[in-house]
Amino acid sequence: MRFTKMHGAGNDYVYVDGWQERLDDPAAIARLISDRHTGIGGDGLILILPDPSADCRMRMFNADGSEAQMCGNGIRCVAKYAYDHGHTRANPMRVATAAGIKTISLRLGDDGKVAAATVDMGEPILAPREIPTTFDGPKVVDRLLPVAGRTWKITCVSMGNPHAVAYVESLAEVELPRIGPAFERHTIFPQRVNVHFVRVHDPRQVTMITWERGSGMTRACGTGASAVCVAGVLTGRTQRQILAHLPGGDLELNWDDRDNHVYMTGPAVEVFSGDWPA
Repeated sequence: MRFTKMHGAGNDYVYVDGWQERLDDPAAIARLISDRHTGIGGDGLILILPDPSADCRMRMFNADGSEAQMCGNGIRCVAKYAYDHGHTRANPMRVATAAGIKTISLRLGDDGKVAAATVDMGEPILAPREIPTTFDGPKVVDRLLPVAGRTWKITCVSMGNPHAVAYVESLAEVELPRIGPAFERHTIFPQRVNVHFVRVHDPRQVTMITWERGSGMTRACGTGASAVCVAGVLTGRTQRQILAHLPGGDLELNWDDRDNHVYMTGPAVEVFSGDWPA
């Protein structure tokens, strides 16, 4: 199996070209190759596939083999691969996902290859049952939830996958390896959840850390940063345009009040290619 390792702001995946390769059990392969000691290493597996309704299609599998609806950092790399490797020259590019078709505007470098991209992440989903969570009411904004021996104020948003956002005074106080799994599998989230802990520097700038369902601690989460942008507006902590600092790099977010869509801009980097003995 031929593969390419890519990352967006440190959120790294193993990518497989579906024009050239066929995987009969991608969930099992995702578990094998994601291991950072015995595999290629990454936050999961992403398949780049032909699609009759779009320029290409993305299927994304977490490191534990579970399939996710959407990956904001991953989709930038999908667009980069499809463009740089000649599968499409569309710009903007339409990429089909399990969360619908997303539009990506590409930024080319001096070498003519994609260096960064802006993704139309679509409208945030705020209705609790659609996120999904079993909280009641029309929205989940600064609601109290006891987790791992502490009561947190959380705001919930779906960007095609479920997110919980908690604001803290210091990220050093967050024991992510202990608290993250407790959030992810809390019974109030029937499909598990991605959780983000956020420190606000000013109305236009935040720092965040992430525990992703199925992958654990990751260096960046594009859908999560989009959810943080929305949560900041809903709670009055930040403005509609923010810069999010993540362990793997920075992402620019804009929850546009003209169309209610969230736009995310960040890098896409091809690291290396190789062969996996499948």
